[in-house]
Amino acid sequence: MLEKASKGKVRLGDGLFRKRMELDRKYLLELDSECLLQNYYLEAGIQIKGMQTIYDPEAAGIHWGWESPTCQLRGHFLGHWLSAAAKLYAYDCDVVLKEKLDWIVSELERCQKKNGGEWVGAIPEKYFDIMAGDEYIWSPQYTMHKLFMGLIDAYKYADNEKAIGIADRLSDWYIKWAERMKTVNPFAVYKGEQAGMLGAWVDLYSLTDDEKYLELIELYKDNALFRRLMNEDDALSDDHANASIPLSHGAARMYELTGEDYWKEVVDKFWQHAVTDRGMFATGSSNAGEFWIPKKMQGTYMSDSDQEFCTVYNMVVTADYLLRMTGDKRYADHIERALYNGFLAQQNSETGMPAYFLPMRAGGRKKWGSKTRDFWCCHGTMVQAQTIYPELIYYTGDNTISVMQYIPSEAEFVMNGERVKLRQKTEMKNYNNQVFFDDEGGGEKSRWSFSIEVECENKTEFTLRLRMPEWAQGCVLSIDGEKTEYDVKDGCIELSREWENNKIMVMFASKIRFEHLPDCTELAAAVDGPIVLAGLTDRDSGLIGKTPEDIFSVRTEHTYGTFVWKQNNYVTKNQPVNIEFKPLYDITDEQYTIYFTRKD
Repeated sequence: MLEKASKGKVRLGDGLFRKRMELDRKYLLELDSECLLQNYYLEAGIQIKGMQTIYDPEAAGIHWGWESPTCQLRGHFLGHWLSAAAKLYAYDCDVVLKEKLDWIVSELERCQKKNGGEWVGAIPEKYFDIMAGDEYIWSPQYTMHKLFMGLIDAYKYADNEKAIGIADRLSDWYIKWAERMKTVNPFAVYKGEQAGMLGAWVDLYSLTDDEKYLELIELYKDNALFRRLMNEDDALSDDHANASIPLSHGAARMYELTGEDYWKEVVDKFWQHAVTDRGMFATGSSNAGEFWIPKKMQGTYMSDSDQEFCTVYNMVVTADYLLRMTGDKRYADHIERALYNGFLAQQNSETGMPAYFLPMRAGGRKKWGSKTRDFWCCHGTMVQAQTIYPELIYYTGDNTISVMQYIPSEAEFVMNGERVKLRQKTEMKNYNNQVFFDDEGGGEKSRWSFSIEVECENKTEFTLRLRMPEWAQGCVLSIDGEKTEYDVKDGCIELSREWENNKIMVMFASKIRFEHLPDCTELAAAVDGPIVLAGLTDRDSGLIGKTPEDIFSVRTEHTYGTFVWKQNNYVTKNQPVNIEFKPLYDITDEQYTIYFTRKD
């Protein structure tokens, strides 16, 4: 079993990921605290100042879209906000966000008291009674799970004691409702997109040791999906993707709680059904219109509504659980691909706003959300996503430190009783530039060249493990300026020695490769390292050439406003019409095409 680096012991360095996190932080602070609470106030009968009557909806400052008082999913976003703010406090000591978070939690406590001491929803309690019948209601448990999640994270990451108290009292309401449902409709606990609730109950039991949560765990753990995963050939095709993925989180938390092999097998089976057997787009996803694409049928489902961002985020959480359970670096490979082609690609690099879907069809265009008028589900997962980079980089094991993502950062550990600091960076930075010259490559530049500095108070013996990416064509490594041979074990370079103050230089070789769709083998995406390239064209004009080297030329520019050198940018050659290709995450409002017909 691997463990994440301790809370607050990892900090991002300058670079692309830091920029995106800062963009997220700015947005979290920008949102009005009373507007974040608006639906909780309304449900508790608390008047929002200046909102007794709204005469001009256009000028009103309240949040609209899925957060409007008329939406049955209202209130979900605040849970995401609390989680994101708490993690930024933990990893960045952001005291301004902490102050805002503490005030919001205090106001939630006020709402809970106004509601009688237990209920603290932004939706009416009656929504849960509606679930007992046949009338449609839009996902009450989804909405409430987000609040539980936010309160739990506010306690775990931001040390807010009030938050755990609010969640604990709210769970008493749940116990009474679930008990009543035993005689009214026992299946009601599995309605309303309840997939995240099992994990929330395990979290609360782990934090409080209160056995009342064992009652709730018992009620929620017998999910039909778990049985289908163990018994059926295809448990996911055409099912709602984001309603199923959080169940894998619950199963993983059950494994951590009980150690029972059954729960680990459930998570393994889920990954097999969702990824291994299903296949995926080059970006790492396999859903369209919020539903799982049937196995190996990605080409059939290319449209403007592929890759819902919630699924990208939640599959990264599943991959992280499996990485820690197994130590298998393939899950870190999946995370890396999702970071570049989901987390970055579906966040607007200028506004920080999310794209609900990522179009895969030729000539697609990203549709960005607004700051206060949409609040889709993916709006919430996006603000969380940009805060979790620090917890995906480093893991510890039996006298080992594993570097699983190559993101500029600093981290502190205790190994054999001694303090150890790691500093990961790329050389020759300018703004977001992450490149340096390869001294042995005749001046060639590579963004996949990293330095890792190890700093120990006293000489300390441990093994440093560096993930060998799935896309790497090879690796050159040196320690303190001397080229070093290395062993690769379980997909990781292993460096076992007595460390003191040492500098490791590592460069992974990469080149463009084509990844074809399983059901439309003539269609292929160009992928550079983990980065999907997008052609700046409104159509599939085809690509003529036997190899990527026949088709692509590097497009290098000296600029002063953004990068010293642009990276992963190309222009085609020897084509009827030559076009520019750049990383999918650099696409903002342009029309683009990912999949092209190969013409050898």
